Amino acid sequence: MQHVLEKLAATNPASEIWWDSSPLIYGKWSDDILKSAPESKRDAWSDQLSRLLDPATVASSGEMGFRGVTTNPPLSLQAIKSDPDKWVSRIREICRDEPSAAVEEVYWKIYLEVVRDGAAMIRSVWDASNGLYGFVSGQVDPRSATDYDAMLEQAISIASQGPNIMVKAPGSMQGYQIIEEMTARGVSTNNTTSFSMPQYVACMDAVSRGLERAKANNVDLSRWRSVITHMSARLTGLGDMLDQAALRGIEISPDEAQLAELAVMKRAYRHIRDTGHPSKMLMCSMRVNRDDGQGGARSLHIEKLAGGDFVYTCPPSYISALMDVEDRLPKFDPNAINEEFPADLYDRLMRIPFFRQVYEPDGMEPQQFAQFGPFIATAGEFAKATRQTIDFVAHVMEGVKHD
Repeated sequence: MQHVLEKLAATNPASEIWWDSSPLIYGKWSDDILKSAPESKRDAWSDQLSRLLDPATVASSGEMGFRGVTTNPPLSLQAIKSDPDKWVSRIREICRDEPSAAVEEVYWKIYLEVVRDGAAMIRSVWDASNGLYGFVSGQVDPRSATDYDAMLEQAISIASQGPNIMVKAPGSMQGYQIIEEMTARGVSTNNTTSFSMPQYVACMDAVSRGLERAKANNVDLSRWRSVITHMSARLTGLGDMLDQAALRGIEISPDEAQLAELAVMKRAYRHIRDTGHPSKMLMCSMRVNRDDGQGGARSLHIEKLAGGDFVYTCPPSYISALMDVEDRLPKFDPNAINEEFPADLYDRLMRIPFFRQVYEPDGMEPQQFAQFGPFIATAGEFAKATRQTIDFVAHVMEGVKHD
């Protein structure tokens, strides 16, 4: 019995399912899922979850159902909280070895270690695939989203933690400068806090410039990759589209809002296909509708992309939600990627300034990226998780001082 995500991947052999969390937490998460599984499904689910990621199989053969891993500050904090004894011990050890280290310095060492340990766990997948799969994304500090110099120092530090690490940089004007620079150095990159065609075009241009520089300097690009993240549900969930529609008397249903998000993703996908650009679009922030009103369940964010050459990065909560409704989901149509969205919906959406801003390649100037609503909200969420992790470190360090 295939997992829902295995069925999705089967619609295009070039599509990839990734784990959207630290691989360090996968074992505990899957154990928890199986404890609460229906008795009739427990064995099948156990097989499915093992196919997606089994540490023993990864270590022995480099085989894994997930093709890669994405992390961000909240997910890194989750990894620390899932094993607090380990990380408290490491913080104490760093403090003993470097008694003059400041809180931010200790935090950064811990963050790099979380990324490094996750990358080491699936390094064999990267080796076995000759650098095609098995990457782990490590993100620059979201508090530095418009500070080129700070992000460059962080990006270099992150990349040095292992050959199978992607540097994750924000969709700000300065973030695309980082992507160009890291590409020129032969470092794989992942563009995050990105939602719109103007950002995707800016990212592709940055990658192209970086590749030109790398080739001119004979940089080895044989194991280089670029992915560009579309934060789908965050686009309308954190953006102004629905408010602007209501002000103009334009009705947009929840399903139509998701179709609007998918329209942006499909336009970026077709741009890559038509131009032959080497980047690959990465879908995240998907949602499950557990009740479609007719006894079924839907996840339009993957259903309407089936058949496409995408990366789908899936957090634990999304995977478990899909498993809960697997018997009520429609079958994937491999031709869904080629479907156009309804003309009447397109006409309504194009009357909304927000949608034109994200759908048209020239809808924003690079200077506007970091002032875009979903960017501000998401970067703020990431920054909050970073501060929480720093406070965790600070709390442990306070205890060390009193020992």
